[in-house]
Amino acid sequence: MTFLVPLTTVWARTAVVLTVMFCAHQALAGDRPNFLVIIADDMGYSDAGCYGGEIETPNLDQLAAGGLRFTQFYNTARCWPTRSALVTGYYPQQIRRDGLPGAPKDFGGRGKRPEWAKTIADYLKSAGYRTYHSGKWHIDGEPTKHGFDRSDQTTRGPGFFETIKKKTRDPEYYETIHTADFAIDCLKDHAANFSDKPFFAYVAFRAPHFPLHALPEDIARYRDRYTQGWDVLRKQRHQRQQELGLNAADLSATEPNVGPPYAFPEHIKQLGSGEVNRPLPWDELTPDQQQFQAAKMAIHAAMIDRMDRSIGRICDQLNAMDEMDNTFICFLSDNGASAEIMVRGDGHDPAAAMGSAETYLCLGPGFSSAANTPFRRHKTWVHEGGISTPFIVHWPKGIKAKSEWRSTVGHVIDIAPTILDLADIKVEQSQGPPMSGKSLKPAFSSDGVVVHDELWFYHEGNRALRQGNWKIVFADDSNAGRRGVDKEDATDVTWCLYDLSTDRAEQHDLSEAEPERVKAMATRWDKLRSQFLSQATQN
Repeated sequence: MTFLVPLTTVWARTAVVLTVMFCAHQALAGDRPNFLVIIADDMGYSDAGCYGGEIETPNLDQLAAGGLRFTQFYNTARCWPTRSALVTGYYPQQIRRDGLPGAPKDFGGRGKRPEWAKTIADYLKSAGYRTYHSGKWHIDGEPTKHGFDRSDQTTRGPGFFETIKKKTRDPEYYETIHTADFAIDCLKDHAANFSDKPFFAYVAFRAPHFPLHALPEDIARYRDRYTQGWDVLRKQRHQRQQELGLNAADLSATEPNVGPPYAFPEHIKQLGSGEVNRPLPWDELTPDQQQFQAAKMAIHAAMIDRMDRSIGRICDQLNAMDEMDNTFICFLSDNGASAEIMVRGDGHDPAAAMGSAETYLCLGPGFSSAANTPFRRHKTWVHEGGISTPFIVHWPKGIKAKSEWRSTVGHVIDIAPTILDLADIKVEQSQGPPMSGKSLKPAFSSDGVVVHDELWFYHEGNRALRQGNWKIVFADDSNAGRRGVDKEDATDVTWCLYDLSTDRAEQHDLSEAEPERVKAMATRWDKLRSQFLSQATQN
């Protein structure tokens, strides 16, 4: 094939003792699958073609055609918590990698994992795998000190090109290409020197995260594609989702009063008269605003297009190694598309070509709403738009199903235990709780498999709990959580309740009709909060 371009008791505070057990005989590399985990940053649920998008993603589409697409797979609503959950199998709050009401100040983006929260690379390396990381890290510690044999963190500047402040800028450098280049170099080295071992490659693209930077030739392919606006785009994507067989019967209503999660009015002034921080009806925008917004979406699309081409190059390398059939590949996004608008890094030059290194642009709430079709809200919120990710799984040797949907409810915490299961690695821990994630292996052979009875969510004051098809959700629109004033007492939280079996777009609040269900679920949310806090404070 050629590519086109509940948690248990209190445990002692002693050091972690981990025993990785696998077959006593020395297995050949071909006896165990390789693993390639690919994650995008701020990519919306509907951005890929195989999830209803118009963006050219032939390589992701081909992976989906040869494998599975999940419709109810979740993340943590933010980049660093999702990455920590992915590599460990725990909710980030369990391992101090996201905030938690009542938690000490050393929780969150700068929190340090407990010693017992090892990475998937730690386990795989101990079991004889070679382990590689390329791209964004955003997890505490250095990759090579946490199980990875090789790592290249693509952080040459705040944007996707080398920083404009650098005297010796490389005019050929573009981060997405570099991320793929290093991953391919690792695979080539593996084929040449470690072909007797299986591998684990973690490729973490930063695209299409802001700033919106793309190559001119990529932007040109989408330059005039979005001039009809976000209202039309959402309807077009929703129609394609229905044609694809994706369970997308509902389409969320636009929320014109919901803007970026953080207010930066001075930054918006820097961006000029074309910027708008609310998803107003497209025909209410001025011609200048319409042109500016459509150009930003074109850059967003160009960034995803280039990422897909880069994924194709990595798959070409797997084919060249004759390892495609025996490599378990999964693709996801770390959170929904972003409504944020800000200026950072090297700043923004309004006279420079949009998408160039001299500019600093963000997608904003209008086209973010379209990217997250058919759901509500965006990154940082725990409504479906913030936490629903595309999830593609491809493994010809191990998964017979081709081009099938899976409605099984899964979460990014499931990736580590799934990989360990497929690698036949059993982890015994004398310290710390068992992983909260569960293996998704049963869902690979049939749909409707129940992996989780419940899933818990929290980020910056926003809260949710899903039990079966019922979901309670609270949005902290006061921004209190973002100011670090989360309180342990949640009595003033007003929950909404949705039946996701009929209302995945969260349009019909049933809290008044089901007050006892809301009360029981809210109590359970807080019980898990207390449990996670207790676990996280163990050494």
